[in-house]
Amino acid sequence: MTDTEPDVGDDVVLLTVPADGGYLGVLRTATAGLAARLHFALDEIEDLRIAVDEACAMLLAIATRNAELECRFAVTDDALTVEVTVATVRGARLPSESSFAWKVLTALTTSAAAEANGRQATIRLLTRRTEF
Repeated sequence: MTDTEPDVGDDVVLLTVPADGGYLGVLRTATAGLAARLHFALDEIEDLRIAVDEACAMLLAIATRNAELECRFAVTDDALTVEVTVATVRGARLPSESSFAWKVLTALTTSAAAEANGRQATIRLLTRRTEF
């Protein structure tokens, strides 16, 4: 199991919205609500909202017409994993890991990973709550 895969006992929330920028607010709100449930600090919640927004923007740029963003939130005691997937146009590629977009994702989360197989692309973000 990798660091971003949820365990069997995790709470999982699935949310699907049209792959349109107008619906990203729904995903940002869900992200904030779940992070608040885990008692993330306000700064951590905002960072995660920005990271989800950035990941979705990367996916929207390569999405097929009329695609849907499938968002899977896995909630554990101290972490939130957000996995966003979209159907992609042929030959679509995500920005390189040295791009500014990836620098943003890695700065705002505990870890970020992506995969694209020619038919769909997925970005996984893991954020662990800061211990006090």
